Amino acid sequence: MKFCILFFFSFLSIHAQDLSQAQHCGYDFTSYLVLNVHEEGATTNIKNLKLTLVDLDGKELVNTNNKYSWSDDKKPLTFLFNYRIDEDATTTNNIEIKKERWFFPYAKDNYYLSVINSFPADQVKVKIEDIDGKENGGLFETQIVDLGYFDLFVLCSNQARDYAVQFGRKANKPLEVILKKK
Repeated sequence: MKFCILFFFSFLSIHAQDLSQAQHCGYDFTSYLVLNVHEEGATTNIKNLKLTLVDLDGKELVNTNNKYSWSDDKKPLTFLFNYRIDEDATTTNNIEIKKERWFFPYAKDNYYLSVINSFPADQVKVKIEDIDGKENGGLFETQIVDLGYFDLFVLCSNQARDYAVQFGRKANKPLEVILKKK
């Protein structure tokens, strides 16, 4: 009997140590929405578009009290275009090599937005506008796109991977949006 009690407490002690030293991810509590926005027949993303989150009624979604994102409190949720962070390196032959890195490394030249893990993706939409006077000159029609849970990049959770195995499209892939010209 003493052996069983001793075994139980040592087992409990080992598991308590494992739980207290849980490794954390740099993206804990954060997910990303990533959009690949291009025109039909092209693979290059269209730059200088205005992408904002809107509610089901089409009103801009404001991040009041960081309800939807850990950044930009009391501002509308707008997407940013991913950008390169170049790092110069030198080899032993003094030849310069540039390593290509992206600010958000899980997407290349895409639009992205940082949101919380419990973001209600199925209750919001993305409004894509080509503003006159910008680089594209208002060439493309405004489009509103539905979102879903699988459109989130959930980077520190096995939940997205588990759901993807069961059904639906593959998780952590950019949402592809094809814009039409006016």
